[in-house]
Amino acid sequence: MMSGHANSLRAILLALGANFSIFVAKLVAALVTGSGAMLAEAVHSLADCGNQMLLLLGVRQARRPPSDAYPLGWGRALYFWSFLVAMLLFSVGGMFSIYEGIHKLYAPEPLKWPWLAIGVLLFSILVEGVSMHGCLREVNKERAGRSLWRWFRESRSSELLVIFGEDFAALVGLVLALAALLATVLTGNLVFDALGTLAIGALLVLVAMALAAQVKALLIGQGVEESRRKAMLDFLQQRPEIEHVFNLLTMHMGPDVMVAIKARMRRMDSGHAMVGAINTVEREFRAQFGEVRWSFFEPDVED
Repeated sequence: MMSGHANSLRAILLALGANFSIFVAKLVAALVTGSGAMLAEAVHSLADCGNQMLLLLGVRQARRPPSDAYPLGWGRALYFWSFLVAMLLFSVGGMFSIYEGIHKLYAPEPLKWPWLAIGVLLFSILVEGVSMHGCLREVNKERAGRSLWRWFRESRSSELLVIFGEDFAALVGLVLALAALLATVLTGNLVFDALGTLAIGALLVLVAMALAAQVKALLIGQGVEESRRKAMLDFLQQRPEIEHVFNLLTMHMGPDVMVAIKARMRRMDSGHAMVGAINTVEREFRAQFGEVRWSFFEPDVED
């Protein structure tokens, strides 16, 4: 089944709005209570806003037109910024949370204004849930009935992958934080707070590593999804101008795709007629597969 076209920009803006709202809520709570921990959380949320800004920068750069210096455009810049965000999620998010959790285990500090912190967490879960819902709407346009895990493994939309991973980690992390805080308030045992922080750090590290692995494949040079490649091959093999398709190479260049085709053409009366036939195939191929921006067609008699 052919996947639809997701609006990654909408998902990024939703995530940015959610993280900024959470930052404001945590900052107000920190100023009211004088809590250093809540201020650190506010800075953490502000860093998440920075991640979305980096993705927006990537989206903007990817739209730059081709030039002599960059003949295939800037589309793959989006993969660089997506990979950088994954690394920041690993270091600033995951490793810092693990460090904070270990510090709390060995030097526990009494909770200040726990019910205000719970209120901030509940607000954050609500806002992050809205962001996650919006992200899933865009993901559903792409996954075409596939499971979320299969979509995650096969998708070529690096920015949507990163937003989905961030939203998922943030939402689950907030739930873990709320559970740990409630357990600490009910039992008076500060170990639960430290364990919750460690669990959040481990979650962020795992998500960041999974995101980095997916984006790395795109940075190296990944082709279109297998179902899409099969559809392209079927289209070419059914063309009356083509006798046999030797090879079809594809590569994602951000939101656009580059295609190289090697095929044996049916016998033509002249070279001019063959050129016309190739032009017709390429024109209709691009009309059928709108993501294809560059196509290189090599007629040959053998592979």
